[in-house]
Amino acid sequence: MNARRAVFLREMGCTLWRQRPEPSVHGENENAPSPEEQSAQCVAMPEEINAAPAQPSPPNAEAVSPAIARQAGIARMDWPGLAAAVRDCRACVLCQRRKQAVLGVGDPDADWLFIGEGPGAEEDARGEPFVGQAGKLLDAMLASIGLKRGENVYIANAVKCRPEGNRTPHHEEMETCRPFLRRQIALVRPKLIVLLGKAAVRSVLGEERALAAMRKKRFQYESVPVLVTYHPAYLLRNLPDKAKAWEDLCFARRIFREIG
Repeated sequence: MNARRAVFLREMGCTLWRQRPEPSVHGENENAPSPEEQSAQCVAMPEEINAAPAQPSPPNAEAVSPAIARQAGIARMDWPGLAAAVRDCRACVLCQRRKQAVLGVGDPDADWLFIGEGPGAEEDARGEPFVGQAGKLLDAMLASIGLKRGENVYIANAVKCRPEGNRTPHHEEMETCRPFLRRQIALVRPKLIVLLGKAAVRSVLGEERALAAMRKKRFQYESVPVLVTYHPAYLLRNLPDKAKAWEDLCFARRIFREIG
C-alpha cells in the first residue's frame, strides 16, 4: 500500500494493522508478505464496519379469504349496485331453483324496517316480498298502527331467494345472504327494526331463543332498536296468536314514539 492510500484510510477511521511474521528456523522469513501487502489484506472499509445486520423480510400478509372480500365489497355498494349483486348472486344453492331474487320493497329512507324470512312462491314470481296471503296480513298489521307499505316503511327478508318448498332457510344460506341484509339496513338507516319470525331473529340478532321469550322486549342492532313478533305466515296457521302480534305492534309504536 502506498503512503497516500494509508493516509486516506486513516482519515476514514479504518484500522491498519500488520501481521507479525513468524520467524523461520533460518532467521528472516523469506516468504513473509511485504508491509504493503499485509496492510492490503487486513484493511476493512468503513461501510463494512458500520453496516447494520440484514433484517429478515416480514412474512407475507395472510391472503384475504373470498368470503371476507365479498363482504367488504357488498358493504360499499349503493342501492343500484346492491340490487344488481342480489340479482346475479350464485353464492348458495337457493339460486338454483329461483325465478328471481327478491331484494326488498318500500321507502329506501324509511324510519320503519320490517324483516321477514324469505320469498314464497308468489314473491318469487313477482319479485316483491310479502305479496301473497301473508303479505295481505302484513299490510293489515301495518294499517293497525297507522303505517302503509311504501310510505316510511321498507320490507326485506333474511334471504333473497325462495327456499324450495317454502322451507325455513338453513343457517348457511342465511349466513351467505347476511351481507346483503346488513347493507340494506345501512342504506335504509331505519329508526326501528321489527323482526318477523325466528329466521329474521337468527339472521339479525343471532338469537336462538323462542319468540315467546323475546316478545315485548327491546333489543339492539348496532345503534338501532329492534323488536320481535310473529311472522304473518305463522299467524295464518295460528290465529289465536294474532292478538299477541297486535300487542307487539302496539309496543313497537310506543317505542317509536319514544325515540322520536
